[in-house]
Amino acid sequence: MSQREQVNELDQSYWSNVKRQFKKNKRAVFSLWVIGFLALIAIFADFIANEKPLIAKYKGETYFPILKNYAVGLGISSWPPELQNVNWRELDYEYSVFPAIPYLPKNQDMANSQFTGPFDNQRVKSKRWWHFLGTDELGRDVASGMIHATRIAFLVGIISMSISALIGIMFGSLAGYFGDTGLRMSRGRFWLNIIFFFIALFYAFTSRSYNISDALGVSIISFLGQLLISVGIFLGIMLLANLLASALKAIPFLKQRVNVPLDLAISRLIEIIVSIPRLFLIIAIVAVAKPSLILVMVVIGLTSWTGIARLIRAELLKVRSLEYVEAAQAMGFSDVRTMFKHAIPNSLSPVLIAVAFGIASAILTEAFLSFIGLGVPAEVVTWGSLLNLARQAPTAWWLAIIPGFAIFLTVTMFNLIGEGLTDALDPRLRK
Repeated sequence: MSQREQVNELDQSYWSNVKRQFKKNKRAVFSLWVIGFLALIAIFADFIANEKPLIAKYKGETYFPILKNYAVGLGISSWPPELQNVNWRELDYEYSVFPAIPYLPKNQDMANSQFTGPFDNQRVKSKRWWHFLGTDELGRDVASGMIHATRIAFLVGIISMSISALIGIMFGSLAGYFGDTGLRMSRGRFWLNIIFFFIALFYAFTSRSYNISDALGVSIISFLGQLLISVGIFLGIMLLANLLASALKAIPFLKQRVNVPLDLAISRLIEIIVSIPRLFLIIAIVAVAKPSLILVMVVIGLTSWTGIARLIRAELLKVRSLEYVEAAQAMGFSDVRTMFKHAIPNSLSPVLIAVAFGIASAILTEAFLSFIGLGVPAEVVTWGSLLNLARQAPTAWWLAIIPGFAIFLTVTMFNLIGEGLTDALDPRLRK
């Protein structure tokens, strides 16, 4: 085959067609560029808005304070004594280069507190220290808060949907690939697993509910520690059930193999979770726990997987009967290898669409939680918390319009990307 024929064949691949179809949607391409720009702001937020200089020479030594701050946070470096707990803006530098916005969201400018607007007369030393988007009641710079809040919004959207996608793909794949007849085990193992499942559920979670809830009120680390203990108890009891099942194989009746209705069980689990109002469930959990950004991401992820599970289940119900899956099974490959190497990778197209829409939904959910004062700690500035401040001062228009527009823009861009992926992945629209 010539090089040109190889290139033409490559251009006709599935993902090449998807990429080409996606580029035809100008709104989706524009949205992708906007999201990329916002992602760069989120990644380099510390270099755009910070009280520390990007580079400075102080007492004959050259420092990169922001980079060094990362190293200190990782525990691989430490600040010299003369630079610990200092006001970086008042040091006598030989030279220094500050970020475009020389404030952190927590910095308070008492001379410009009580909701100073971007066009009001600000008491600053020079235009270099101007608050371009105004301040809040405590004198915190809104521009710095907006930039660092972009990082929080993207973290919440991406991490929560990563958790959601992982759980949804796992449950949806099991339900779609095995169905109600694809997985078989001995009758004794089947019934022992069912019985011991409820026993494990009781001893691991129900009997320890007070420990878990108390830990949830202390800190997210304590909660995760207690949760890991409960998971360990649950897995230990289930392991005991399977060891007992191996010993019962000597009984002919219990040795007979039966079908495991995975699809039925997982579908009923999805219906139960969907029947609970998701937003009320999230509010109930974060309201009783100590405010934590990690908790918000985990809770949103744990309550958002059902849609992804349904999508990949439907895809695998179709894929499992195709020739390449049947060929893998005929060659003696294990179900685990066939599912993870062949079936799931060819069923992820709808998941990409769901993730794009899900990130937008997660960002909106976090903004709502911050708006009503739940979820994140009070000192953390988010788009929702800035909107909440606007309720205290209706005349502070910049606290409502600027974060409101940021939420609207980000959510709309992700939704447009989702629509573009929907069109690009639809085979009926390809030419």
